[in-house]
Order: sequence, then C-alpha cells, then structure tokens
Amino acid sequence: MPSAAPPSTGRPAKQPPAAERVYSHVKRAVLDRRYEGGTLLTEGELAQAVGVSRTPVREALLKLEMEGLLKLYPKKGALVLAVSAQEIADVVETRLLVEEFAVRRAVPAPPALLARLEELLEEQQRQAGAGDLADVAVTDRCFHAEIVRHAGNQILARLYDQLRDRQLRMGVAVMQAHPDRIAQNIAEHAEILDRLRAGDAEGAAAAVRRHLGRVGALVRGEGR
Repeated sequence: MPSAAPPSTGRPAKQPPAAERVYSHVKRAVLDRRYEGGTLLTEGELAQAVGVSRTPVREALLKLEMEGLLKLYPKKGALVLAVSAQEIADVVETRLLVEEFAVRRAVPAPPALLARLEELLEEQQRQAGAGDLADVAVTDRCFHAEIVRHAGNQILARLYDQLRDRQLRMGVAVMQAHPDRIAQNIAEHAEILDRLRAGDAEGAAAAVRRHLGRVGALVRGEGR
C-alpha cells in the first residue's frame, strides 16, 4: 500500500523583516525611475504600499538617506534626490579610469570570462526585445562589472561595486530618453567582446573608451 504524502504544515513562506521590504521596494523604484528625482515620498503612502507600519518605513528611509538616494524632511517625508551634473561627470570619469585599466588587464581573456560575457550579451538582447529597460540596465552593468572582476584587483572591484546604484539610475534614464540607443549599446558591448576574444588589449580599451564616451554624452543630454 503506497504511503501517504506528508501533511502540509500550512505555514506561509517567511517574509523578510518589514524594514527590509520597505528598503527594497523604495530602492528598486528609485533605481528604475518609478520614483524620479524630485518625488516626495511620505511615510503613510509607503507603509500602505508595502503593507507595514510607519516605524519600519522610517528605518528604511534613514538607510536610503545614508546611501545618498533620499533627503529626509521631518514631518514632510523623503525627497528623491536627482542625479546632479557633477555626479554624472564623476561617475563617467571614474568608470573610464577603472574600466580601461581593467579591460587591458583582462587580456588574454580566460574562456570563462568570454563565455560569461557572451551569456550576458544574449540576455541583454532578450531583455531589450521584451522592452524591460530596468533589467537591460542591470545586465548592462553586469557586463562591465564582469570585466572589472577579471582584472585581478579585488580593491578595484570593490571600488567599482560602489558605483552600482548610480550606474543603474543613469542607465535607465538613458534608455528611457533614447530607446533607440539600446541596440547601439549592445553592438558596442559586442565590439568589446570581439576585441577581448582577439586578445587585443589596446583595441578593447579603445572600444570601452568610445562606449563610455557616448554613454556619458547621452546622460549629460549632449546628443545621441
């Protein structure tokens, strides 16, 4: 006689702490620009949106203020900070310094790196076809981060990781303003991959420089 299936406990899956849920909700909305710069968020609205009390909302907003995404105003709420022109310039300059160095150091590129970059390129093409700009921006950032990690400098990789949130906000902004740019972005990634596959360190660095130069110009609103 077959044994009976074990009885279900009926217990719902354990949720993350309330403050963590609020933090994740707000941060993702800021990074993918559902909450744009200049938006005022109130504790009551966020508590209702996430289904929590106001206390964990305050905790989450304080953490996001420390990360430079919000500015808190007592009894009013939290203002989503816009990305300033100086911040854009600083991020692009830092990326150029790190990524040109890293792509040179990544040559000769190991098979594992080339395979991973090919996967990310294909994933970005699928996401672009589906029109998912937030996921395209995440995969775009992963493509560059993978190269930096293979430069063999852990301190540099950690420094680069600190740019993540700013990169995502800027990436989504560019794609929303210039949806035709997505295909060009993917083509430029393919060029970087081709130069790595060919073992051409200087060619790869030049491709990175051109790519970031174009991205920086678009984020600053300087053409297409």
